[in-house]
Amino acid sequence: MRQLIKNVCNTMIVSSLLLTMNVYTADKNSPPSDKEMIASAVSAAPAKVSKNATIVAMEADGKMRTLRQGTNGFTCMPDNPATPGPDPMCMDKNAMEWVHAWVAHKPPATGKIGFMYMLAGGTDASNTDPYATKPAPNNHWVKTGPHVMIVGADAGFYDLYPKSADPDTSVPYVMWAGTPYQHLMAPVK
Repeated sequence: MRQLIKNVCNTMIVSSLLLTMNVYTADKNSPPSDKEMIASAVSAAPAKVSKNATIVAMEADGKMRTLRQGTNGFTCMPDNPATPGPDPMCMDKNAMEWVHAWVAHKPPATGKIGFMYMLAGGTDASNTDPYATKPAPNNHWVKTGPHVMIVGADAGFYDLYPKSADPDTSVPYVMWAGTPYQHLMAPVK
């Protein structure tokens, strides 16, 4: 698990795609403390999940550092201040493998359904382009409130939900429809 986390995160730095790193602090020039990063990361999931999750953060040199070893198979990452809004996330092992495939531009494994929490919401992903890095007029940037995600399901599962490029984020919808990385976004509030 530790090696998988390290591989995923190293790939993330190279591609500048995955949401990791740290939290906003009063002094933007000061790096956040481990305590601040842990607080951000645990905000991604319910306390019963995040209290026993592994917490990881990206260092300035691009190396992944474990802030706290967990015991429940979930990994949480703090907010990335480079994105337009809060985006800490917490994921199970299968979701972490799915993320690794996405970042590596490889097809995700079949038959491995994963679950992710983003209870602080997210405002940083094109709804149509898995590799968009910033909002653009044609990439359907979305702001989604607190939500959970189901990744790695069979394509037929996603056919049950709306796949609009400009979705109603107050109801479940499919992000990145028609790509190997399509996944269900389900609001929780």
